[in-house]
Amino acid sequence: MKILVTGASGFIGSFMVSDGLERGHEMWAGMRHSSSKQYLTDPRIRFAELDLSRPDKLREQLQRYKQATGGSGWDYVIHAAGATKSLKREGFFRTNTEGTKNLVTALRDCDMMPKRFVFVSSLSIFGAIREEKIGTDGSKQLYIPISDKDTPRPNTAYGESKLAAETWLRAQTDVPWVILRPTGVYGPRERDYFLMAQSIKQHVDFAVGYQPQEITFVYMMDVVQAAFLACERPAADVLHHAYFLSDGNSYNSRAFSDLLQKEIGTRFVLHIKAPLWFLRLICTVNGTVCRLMGKLTTLNMDKYHILAQRNWNCDIEPARRELGYEPKWNLEDGVRESVKWYKEAGWL
Repeated sequence: MKILVTGASGFIGSFMVSDGLERGHEMWAGMRHSSSKQYLTDPRIRFAELDLSRPDKLREQLQRYKQATGGSGWDYVIHAAGATKSLKREGFFRTNTEGTKNLVTALRDCDMMPKRFVFVSSLSIFGAIREEKIGTDGSKQLYIPISDKDTPRPNTAYGESKLAAETWLRAQTDVPWVILRPTGVYGPRERDYFLMAQSIKQHVDFAVGYQPQEITFVYMMDVVQAAFLACERPAADVLHHAYFLSDGNSYNSRAFSDLLQKEIGTRFVLHIKAPLWFLRLICTVNGTVCRLMGKLTTLNMDKYHILAQRNWNCDIEPARRELGYEPKWNLEDGVRESVKWYKEAGWL
């Protein structure tokens, strides 16, 4: 199969390309001219320079690759390109929403619509919902899992932009789309959870909020697995469906940091839990200052809403039942592999 992965230079996209090669597919790495090929060194990779921000140029680029793929285009497109950080709110919509619209429209205009268009969205489109506790701290479950029947209420610009892309995509009746909504994705090469690993190595673990939190994770290779399942499963089973992805478990706020401490080998860690008002103050001030200075920062109001959200539990049973998705990585094994890579790469 000929498969295009957009955002191929990114964390998830680069693993999709390499895994696709191991599966025996002809893998095309879709990326901007300026993107790094650091993790795309396999000589079997075919490259497609795509400018998702310029519709006219994108159509010209696709026409060239249409000929290079034998005149029919790609069999499958996995759209993993996206912005997780932006100086301004508009940046998320320009990349995550308009970029998706431009790609689908250009594929249609060039008569290159694939058999399946797999869109990597996010659990973040739902925001802070179902946060009424159904159990106590000692219970197996604190909150009712978010389901695909719930109404999205995104509380970040990132989540809003992904929801806008989903809403538009759902309205395209001629597009054979499948949507994946992973929760917090971690693994080698990932940088946000790496910041937590750095903090643990420096003997500090920072958490916020005194109301219990239920967190979910998914190792990047399980997201890769789901993307290929979305391509390979019979169309009648998965077309025009959206699926949550996690490792099938939920965790308290200490689970990830405790595993990081164990794998890094830090003997003592100071666990600091701050009230939400303090985090809100820090994120407001830091986000405003960095925006005025033109600098990206992880501590802004979007980050506040992410850290303040208490319920990240989601229902992956439809993915299991229809996609055949079965998480292969538990949190302990995934953290171990991530820390090992961070050390070998000289990050830790």
